[in-house]
Amino acid sequence: MSKEKIYIFDTTLRDGAQTEGVDFSLEDKNKIANVLADIGIDYIEGGWPGANPVDTKFFSNPPKIDKSKFTAFGMTKKTGRSADNDPGLADLMNASSSAVCVVGKSWDFHVKTALGIKNEENLENIKETTKHFVKNGKEFLFDAEHFFDGYKSNPDYAINCLKHAYDNGARWVVLCDTNGGTLPNEIRDIVSSVTKIIPGENLGIHAHNDTENAVANSLAAVECGVRQIQGTINGLGERCGNANLISLIPTLCLKKTFSDKFDVNVKKNKLTSLTECSRLLDEILNRKPNRNMPYVGASAFSHKGGLHVSAVKKNPKTYEHIDPALIGNHRNIIISNQSGKSNILSRLEKYGIKIDSKDPKVKKILDEVKDREFSGYSYDGADASFELLANRLLGKVPEYLKVKSYDVNISKSKNIQTKAKVIFLIDGNEIECHGKGNGPVNALDNAIRNNFKKVTKYYNFFSDLKLLDYKVRILNTGTEATTRVLIESTDKTGVSWFTIGVSPNIIEASFKALIDSLDYKLFKEKAPANLNEK
Repeated sequence: MSKEKIYIFDTTLRDGAQTEGVDFSLEDKNKIANVLADIGIDYIEGGWPGANPVDTKFFSNPPKIDKSKFTAFGMTKKTGRSADNDPGLADLMNASSSAVCVVGKSWDFHVKTALGIKNEENLENIKETTKHFVKNGKEFLFDAEHFFDGYKSNPDYAINCLKHAYDNGARWVVLCDTNGGTLPNEIRDIVSSVTKIIPGENLGIHAHNDTENAVANSLAAVECGVRQIQGTINGLGERCGNANLISLIPTLCLKKTFSDKFDVNVKKNKLTSLTECSRLLDEILNRKPNRNMPYVGASAFSHKGGLHVSAVKKNPKTYEHIDPALIGNHRNIIISNQSGKSNILSRLEKYGIKIDSKDPKVKKILDEVKDREFSGYSYDGADASFELLANRLLGKVPEYLKVKSYDVNISKSKNIQTKAKVIFLIDGNEIECHGKGNGPVNALDNAIRNNFKKVTKYYNFFSDLKLLDYKVRILNTGTEATTRVLIESTDKTGVSWFTIGVSPNIIEASFKALIDSLDYKLFKEKAPANLNEK
C-alpha cells in the first residue's frame, strides 16, 4: 500500500518572529530559509509582505528555494473593499511567492469583538479573498484563526468559515488552536467531525503550546486525518510558542506509528541536519540552546546514573528511544557523585583513553570526583574540567601555567576601579601580568589573557580564545558560603568547553575556572610543557 504524505509547513520566519525578543534581519531570514529548504520542508512562510520593511524586501528578492514553496502571509480583505482593491491583498499578490497563506476569523466572538463586523460579512471576506487568489493562480491556504475555540462556541459558524474557503478553491484549510488551550482529546473529537465535511488531504493543523500540548495536538490531528502540520524550529512563537517541528519531524520519520503510514519530504539522510538546524537558530538569536529539548538537546541522550551507563554500554536501547546519530546528536555520559565505574570508563573511552576496568586508577578517578563533589564541585556541565582532572590523575597532563601569586584591588574615588595582577612562573622566569576590568573577575581575565604577549611560548594558543559565559552559584547561605563558578569558552573551531572552580571566595573560584579553561586549551592543542615542571 502506498503511504499518504504529510506536508510540513514552517512558520519560523513569520509566527516565530512574533516571539518576545526576536527580530530577524534580512540576512537571518535568508540563512534560515536556505537551511529549511535543504532539509526538505514543503512550505516556508517567509513573513508578511507590506507589514514591515524587512519582510517587504525579503519578498522582493526571495531566496532560491526551488524545492520548497515560498509562502507569503496576510489577512482576508477588509469589509467594504473589493478583493481587487484591497491594499493588503495587493501586497500578497505582488510578492514573489508561489503560495499565499491568509488568516481569517472563525470564532464568532472574535468577529464581533475584534473585527466589529457581522458574521455574514466575515464569511463574505473569506469567500472573496479565496476566489481572488485562486483565479490569479496562487496556491491558497486559509488559516482559520481561533478555529477550535470557535467550534466549541458555535460549531456551525466555525465550519461555515472553513467551507467558504474550501468551496471556493482553497488548497489547504488550516485549523488553528490560536490560544493554545485545546487538549488532545478535544483535538481528536473536533478534527474527526471536520473530516466528515472537508477531506483530510485538504486540512492542516496550527497548534500553539500554551498547555505544553502543541506537538501532541499536531500528532493527534494527523491521526484523525489532517495532512499538513504547521510549526516552527525550536517551537519559537508568541507567548509559549508553536508546535516544535524539531520534535515533530523525527517523530513522523522514526516512530512506526507514523512512519509505517506516512511519508514526509524530509529524507532520513537529512534528519541528521536537525540538531545543527536547531542550534543554528539559537546562534542567530544569540540564545543558549535548550539542553533538555527532545531529540536535539545536549542532554537528550545524557546518562548519569551508574546503572544506566552500565546498561547503555551493553546496549543503548536500554535507555535510549532512538540512536542519537540519526538526528545529528550524540550520547553523553555524565560524571557526578552518582557515577559508577561505567561512567568513568565510558568517558575515558570518549577521550580516546584505553584502560582496563580493573585498573586501580579508575577507582582513584571515581573517588576523586565524589570527594570533590562533596566539597561543591559538579562535573555534570564541566566536561573540560573533568577531562583535565582524569588526565592529571593518569599522569597525562604536563604543567602549563604555574601561578606564583595573584592580587585583585578594588578602589573608588569617583568611579569604581578594579585592577588585577598575576605572576606566572614560566620556564623558570617570573612573568608579571596586569589588567583592568569591570569587576574582579573581568580584571583577572584581562590580566591573564591580554598580557600573554609576554609569554611567547603560549601566546599563539590564546589568540583565538573567547569567554562566552560566566555563571555563579552560591551553594549554601551566609557570608561564608561556598561559591561555584562555571565558565564557558570557545575558539576558532566553534566548539565550546566548560570549566569549573569552587571556593568560599568568589574570586578564587573564578580564578580556578579561568586557569582550567586556559590549561584545557593548551592540553587539547598539545602545547609544550612548562619547564618548571619537576
